[in-house]
Amino acid sequence: MQATWTTIGLLTLSNVFMTFAWYAHLKELGSKPWIVAALISWGVAFFEYMLQVPANRIGYQVMSLGQLKILQEVITLTVFVPFAVLYMKEPLKLDYLWAGLCMLGAVYFMFREKLGA
Repeated sequence: MQATWTTIGLLTLSNVFMTFAWYAHLKELGSKPWIVAALISWGVAFFEYMLQVPANRIGYQVMSLGQLKILQEVITLTVFVPFAVLYMKEPLKLDYLWAGLCMLGAVYFMFREKLGA
């Protein structure tokens, strides 16, 4: 169970870096040439990969590839929604809830063997 929690923790931190690398430039570097935004984003993404690669290696010891991917997507949405609302000042929409419910369905189907269903 420790490997699962370590994976979740590393993937969450990785996703924070990923989300900033992918989207923060839209707010912070909108007046700069795209190449500047790309280079800065690559610098931020380095830290994402330094966390994501070990997370996937650890997680793959206790989860299937599909389970690992669905876990990643759930974490991505969990990190993205607060980022969008708090950092990017996007309105909170019910669409996030519906997307989250769809992700819960995906989690169920990918992990149902472990749940005994």
